[in-house]
Amino acid sequence: MYICSRSFVYNENMAKFSLYNITLRSLSEGKHEFKYNLDDKYFALIDDGTADVKKGNLEAMVSLKKTSVTFELNFDIKGDVRVPCDRCLDDISMPVEVKNKLIVKFGKEYSEESDEIVIIPEDDGEINIAWFLYEFIVLSLPAKKVHPPGTCNKAMSSKLNKHRAKSSDDEEDDNEEELEDDSSFSDPRWDALKEVASSDED
Repeated sequence: MYICSRSFVYNENMAKFSLYNITLRSLSEGKHEFKYNLDDKYFALIDDGTADVKKGNLEAMVSLKKTSVTFELNFDIKGDVRVPCDRCLDDISMPVEVKNKLIVKFGKEYSEESDEIVIIPEDDGEINIAWFLYEFIVLSLPAKKVHPPGTCNKAMSSKLNKHRAKSSDDEEDDNEEELEDDSSFSDPRWDALKEVASSDED
């Protein structure tokens, strides 16, 4: 899974992500709330050619609590995204419901003390959360993203299987689809038992 450095948003292309700027320095102490609709336009802005998610429709609620020394941001993101199926490459819709927390502090320059603690330049006094939102969404998705058995694009799956090395997981998935789709499938062990049973009846 590809995750770009969070400093990507902080250091580059700031103008197109201005909607996701939160000016911390001007906020009064206490709680503040921000709401964002993350649609296909948002994912198009994020996409640098290597993004895992390119389409979606989500609502993000950001609750911010300011104290004398820190800013605590709590993210509540719900909705769905469309990603390529790992098996047939057709789009698959996946639900997203994720909660994350971020602690922001002022310092001399941008840095990350941990996954949840970020330092931003006090001179700037603001944080851009565009990439944090995307990262939280992507990390909430399962490692393997596939259609339910029997619903993949069979023509595409067949072509892909001919041109790639199969892992044991792939073989199991393929076997599951074949068993589900082939109503005439028979197990030779059961066939042998059926023959024995038939001869006994005779």
